[in-house]
Amino acid sequence: MKFGVAGLTIVRALAGAIALTAAAQSQPVKDQLALFAEAKNDGETGIARKTKPVDARKAKAGEVVVTIIKGEGVETKSKPAELGDWVVRNRCPETGNEEILVKAEKFPTRYGEARSGPDAQGYQMFNPKGSDMGYFIVSQETGDFKFTAPWGETMVAKPGDAIVQVPDDPSDTYRIAAAAFACTYEIVTPAKP
Repeated sequence: MKFGVAGLTIVRALAGAIALTAAAQSQPVKDQLALFAEAKNDGETGIARKTKPVDARKAKAGEVVVTIIKGEGVETKSKPAELGDWVVRNRCPETGNEEILVKAEKFPTRYGEARSGPDAQGYQMFNPKGSDMGYFIVSQETGDFKFTAPWGETMVAKPGDAIVQVPDDPSDTYRIAAAAFACTYEIVTPAKP
């Protein structure tokens, strides 16, 4: 059976979603908001900001973005995109230049104006606005766990990953894979281990 590029993308997304579901089923459930509050109370949080340029394009209505981390597999998948949402691709070869869906209302405050014209796929370069984010690093003691991301999908966090939180919206707390955090974020105030 032959698949075109779009067909292969759909097959990979479905395989990734199945793998994510299987991996998530074996992890204990923890509350990322409670873990963040505990880390903050224990003085284990720091401040970081995303600084590395990204590529972004307007999402197609109904598009589902499956975030795949090189060497790990599926991190999460988005809800179907709505009009005005954006697909953001990190410039991080270590993680496979993973993509995420960013809601229309959040995109301008996180990425601002394009710094280049669109390429053949419609991607343009943007510089993150570098807003300060609280973060802590998942410890070996905490171990692997799963939680529900702000967009309603299951995420699995592992030791070494960062749990980040938007300071003016604590409900916006989610995982960033260790390699992606190291590649795309600048540490302002180090988190204590």
